[in-house]
Amino acid sequence: MRLSTPSFRVVLLGPVYPYKGGIAHYTGLLAKELAKTHPTKVVSFKLQYPKFLYPGQQQRDYENDSFRYEDTEYLINTVNPFSWLQACMVLARFTPDLVIIPWWNPFFGPAFSVIAILAKMMCRTKVLFLIHNVFPHERLPFDRLMTTFTLRRGDCFIVQSGENEAMLLDIVKNPVYRRTMHPTYDAFNIEGFDRAALRRELELPDDARVMLFFGFVREYKGLTYLIEALPSINKRVENSYLLVVGDFYDDKPKYLEQIESLGVSAMVKIIDAYIPDRQVGKYFTASDLVVLPYVSATQSGIVQIAFGFGKPVIVTSVGGLPEVVEDGRTGYVVPPCDAEALADAVVRFFEQNRCQEFSTAIGKQQERFAWGRMVEIIEDIVKVTG
Repeated sequence: MRLSTPSFRVVLLGPVYPYKGGIAHYTGLLAKELAKTHPTKVVSFKLQYPKFLYPGQQQRDYENDSFRYEDTEYLINTVNPFSWLQACMVLARFTPDLVIIPWWNPFFGPAFSVIAILAKMMCRTKVLFLIHNVFPHERLPFDRLMTTFTLRRGDCFIVQSGENEAMLLDIVKNPVYRRTMHPTYDAFNIEGFDRAALRRELELPDDARVMLFFGFVREYKGLTYLIEALPSINKRVENSYLLVVGDFYDDKPKYLEQIESLGVSAMVKIIDAYIPDRQVGKYFTASDLVVLPYVSATQSGIVQIAFGFGKPVIVTSVGGLPEVVEDGRTGYVVPPCDAEALADAVVRFFEQNRCQEFSTAIGKQQERFAWGRMVEIIEDIVKVTG
């Protein structure tokens, strides 16, 4: 049971509904949980990326408003410093005790650092950086310089993996911080999908053993190693299939050529598209096992979506993934860049029929990954920083 904590006023910066992606989902869910006990406002983006980076729609998804947070103002234009001042004026009127800024990419450094500096001057507030990635997966010129400058504007920090903890300690001297787990994304389980009907829709047999690779396809996510493992899996696991669901940021033809050359086309189904929030559950419900063959990582929201559906996972021993998955209890942890180890783990999962056992263990860990736990961490760090 949570002890009573004096209420304080919070402003959360960052993307929220209708913006797409894990950071937006995270920010919206955290705002809702904070608002249960603390007055909370969100200041989000009017323009997140300039058109030369995203020439089409600015990554918005209006289909699922379950992530909507009502007290949101869309003010920040990342390339317009006047909008940063406007955001600070809104902060000043709200008089927050704490400003929480998610950090995942140094592209946002100029806007976030200026807002952090002005917020501390105008509101005498504390600034907490909630770190998803200290550095981006694909490194950029001067990213260390911008990251260091921005994060040093913070009064305190929350990290969600040991790898990010080490990176933070490398660039910020004696930080006040807490390390905790990435909460579970259980808000996608909203449609009540029927598993048998979904498998018919996806043209999968009722008794298929289905693996799921979900999310943007990028080189660091290691899909090529999972594809390399498929011939061995196909020989040893009857009726095995792989669903690859998500936008291809990498060169899609190279994956198609690999699938064709290995002779596994019949067991692979590719849905090359961004999946609207209301449809995410379709693919997790239809699957037995979620596989993350990452080459590098800090943490992953995909694991937490899987756990939200009670789905076991196979992950590689990179970044914070082994900290989240209990090997042999909620999934398996295997070495990165090792197709044979991936294949062996998949085969072991299906041969030993571990699905129900692992799902039950995941259900017992709900408190460990609860959003309320994240709020407790925030409350604790506010007490420490005064």
